[in-house]
Amino acid sequence: MQSAETVLGVLRERGRRGLPLNELYRQLFNPQLYLLAYGRIYANHGAMTPGVTQETADGMSLRKIERIIGAMRHERFRFRPVRRVHIAKKNGKTRPLGLPTWSDKMVGEVVRLLLEAYFEPTFSDRSHGFRPGRGCHTALREVADTWTGTAWFVEGDIADCFGSLDHDIMIAILAEKIHDNRFLRLVRNMLTAGYLEDWKWGATLSGAPQGGVASPILSNIYLSSPGFDGELVSWFSGVW
Repeated sequence: MQSAETVLGVLRERGRRGLPLNELYRQLFNPQLYLLAYGRIYANHGAMTPGVTQETADGMSLRKIERIIGAMRHERFRFRPVRRVHIAKKNGKTRPLGLPTWSDKMVGEVVRLLLEAYFEPTFSDRSHGFRPGRGCHTALREVADTWTGTAWFVEGDIADCFGSLDHDIMIAILAEKIHDNRFLRLVRNMLTAGYLEDWKWGATLSGAPQGGVASPILSNIYLSSPGFDGELVSWFSGVW
């Protein structure tokens, strides 16, 4: 069984070279990836917050990982609906936050690790949001060091970005590089698992799960697709 770092290293190299992925789903059988995922998320504030079940990081074991892998081998793993709560925003409004079960968080983190390893090398250097080692400070540093002759900038915002992603377009973008229907079905199941609010089930007809660990990388993949970039270039060309 290959180590997690070996697997992710191979995916990074394929991403850099623009090579497709044909058997990504079978990487979900590797317990080393789940151990790495556990190490990444067990200390998070929400690790002890239950979703629609009482399952949390407490009581995690290799046997639980083996059960998840067994379900994956037979394509029986299903994401549960997230428990939805509403948290306050600075403007006085609220935004929905989904709380997945612990097993779903683990699988979501493994999916995130695989997608990030492959797609991260393909993203633009101008992109700073939700990326390893990047953020507001690196964006501001680039502005200060590179855009020294710029007098003003145009600021834009994508309203309800996570909640507005079209599932069919998301899967189609992934399918351009990931030629593995089992993995694509798993991602679609993640996106369409729904939510429970006041113990009433609601369908997720669009968007990536708020609170889902894989949502940021899915959003970056969606926003960095050639079609979306092309629309932005055309729009800014018209502005300038």
